[in-house]
Parts: sequence; structure tokens; C-alpha cells
Amino acid sequence: MEIDTKTLVSLLQAAMSADYTQVRRAANILSKRLLDAKDVDSAKAIQAVVRKKGVPLQASGYVERLPVDAGTRLPLLEEGSAPTTPLILDESAGHVVAQFIEDATHHDQLEQAGVDAPIRLLMFGDPGTGKSLLASHIAAQLGRPLYIARLDALISSRLGETAKNVRGIFDFIPVRNAVLFLDELDAIAKLRDDRQELGELKRVVNAVIQGLDTLTNDVIVIGATNHPHLLDPAIFRRFPYKLELGPPSEGTRAEMWRTFLRLHAHDMPDAETLARLSEGLTGADIQNISLSARRRAVLDKTDLNLPNILLALLSSRRGSPSLLDSRKLTSDDKRQLAVTLHDRAKLPVTDIARLVGVSRQMAHRYLKGEDGEIDG
Repeated sequence: MEIDTKTLVSLLQAAMSADYTQVRRAANILSKRLLDAKDVDSAKAIQAVVRKKGVPLQASGYVERLPVDAGTRLPLLEEGSAPTTPLILDESAGHVVAQFIEDATHHDQLEQAGVDAPIRLLMFGDPGTGKSLLASHIAAQLGRPLYIARLDALISSRLGETAKNVRGIFDFIPVRNAVLFLDELDAIAKLRDDRQELGELKRVVNAVIQGLDTLTNDVIVIGATNHPHLLDPAIFRRFPYKLELGPPSEGTRAEMWRTFLRLHAHDMPDAETLARLSEGLTGADIQNISLSARRRAVLDKTDLNLPNILLALLSSRRGSPSLLDSRKLTSDDKRQLAVTLHDRAKLPVTDIARLVGVSRQMAHRYLKGEDGEIDG
């Protein structure tokens, strides 16, 4: 991939000025372009360098003044890095995201026509469905830094301090031309009629509402929650764009397996088989199993072990993926795989034999329930 002059000059200027934030932002743009070009390893290498070299730059005298909690002095926000994991969405979710990015990109044009609206997206779904990853991809696509609210610093045990911290992040963000990411939004925006909570909660929710209302329409805010039913309705109304992220479809799962296992085009039938067997798993589950398989292949100096991948997959549950080991499959393991591939994936015997790593005759015996010990 060629580096355009503008990005290179921006990176050099930031480095010569010891401007840590600008160095990181220029590196984020570069790593995002590498990721778009499918050069995942180079994108990760750049992010690793930025993280490693950040301390000397900070020591040189440049420190960005982030809002902090008055008691602990912990920063209320942290700047996210550019994503190094590809984003793979179902078609419907991809359409919502594309529309959100298009509206954010052309906000000035919409404002001049009198049809602008707050650029705010609320994402909800189970853990592992890609909410944080999607926020970082949106920020990278828009070429803006991503500021993530830190709930550990934001929520204070001192009366009135949490609401003050909330106001602090909304005062900070407007002049940064950034994306504000409010993860786990339900922690600070619960229903105000929750009888289990004290008056402090109402003050915090009101601070969130007032903070959102003070922002101009061009300030981009992304909220995320695993529990949308806990959110105050007034918060819901202040996010015009809403996106529910559920378990990926079969087609999306196949693309995830192909991408995370780095399969070639001619291996797509195997990705489709894995997709059929991984119904209910999240993208994070599929990525974890895939990375585990690639780690074993690297350390064992072998090719990907499909039988072991299948065995790990069959013992995985949503949110609890099983990682691979290097043990040799037993005859019972192979029989289980053969029967599953036949019953659930509807594969012909020839493909079952190849995936399990046995002869066609042995695959027949497994399917008939016969003893397969002679296959060794």
C-alpha cells in the first residue's frame, strides 16, 4: 500500500513537535488504511509501535489535558486506538452504519438544507456482538479521534460527583472534532423511576440528558448497552440512529471464519461448514476460536487443524468459546465429528472423511455406529 504525502507529512510534523496525540491519530489513519487493504499484520504492527513509544513522547512534555475526577485524579476519558480487527456485519446492520456515516460526513450539507439532526447512534446487543469494535471503525472511517468514557473514573462514591463528571465530558468533547463513545450507557442512564436507586441516579441521568442537549448536532455520540430495557426513555429519544446487534447470520459467520482463519477462496466450503455448526455464537466467539487455532498452528509448525477446530466449536457456547489444544483425536472424537457433520452440516461422506481426517470407508463405519479403532 502506498502512503500518501499528506499522511506522511502529518506524521512527521507531529513527531517533530512531540505531539503524542497527533502522532497517534496519524498512525491510526495509516493503520486503518492498511486494514482496509487487508494488511492486518502491518496494521497491528503500527498500533504496537504507537503503544510502545507513547511513554517517551509523553515524557517530552506533551500531555493532553483530559477531564479528571476531582477525588481520584483519574481521567474521565481515554482516546481509543484505530481498529486492527476487520469489521464484518450483517447486511441490515451494515446498511444502518453506512447511512450513519454518510449523514455524519455530509452534515454541513444537511444543515444548509435545514434537515440536519443530532448525529447520535445507540447500539444494543449481547456482549461479544461487536459494539466497541464498531465504534472504533466508525471513528476511523470518519477520520476522527475516538474518546471513550471511563466508567471506573466517571462513577464516584461521593455525592454529586458522578453528575459533575458527566458534565465534564460533555464540556470537553465539542471542540475536539471527535467521536464520544459512551459504553455501558445503562450504568449512568438507568430508568429514573427505579425504586432500588437513590436520588443520586436521577441527578446523573439528568446530567446525561442535559449534556446531550447542550451538544450541537454535528457532535458525534455513540452509546452502547447490553441492557436497553434499563435505559431511561428520555435517553432513547436522544439517539435518532439505533442499531440492534444480534448473533451473526450464517453468511456473516462464514465470512468471519474465512477472515479470522485466513482461509483462501477455495477453502470457502469449509468456512460455510463451520458457519452452519456455529449458529448462536457471536463474532467474538468465532474470532477467539480462530485465533486459538492459528496460535496452535504457529507454535506446532503445522497447518490449521480442522478436526480440532471442529471439536472445539462443538463444545463452545455463546460467550464461552472452547480453545484448541494439540491432542490427538480419539476414535470417539472422530465418530462424534462424523455424525455431527452428517446430521447438522448435511455433508457427503467424502467431505466428512476429509474434514475428520479418516478414510472414506472409516467415515462410513462411524456413521453406521460401528467400532472404528482399526483406523488408529
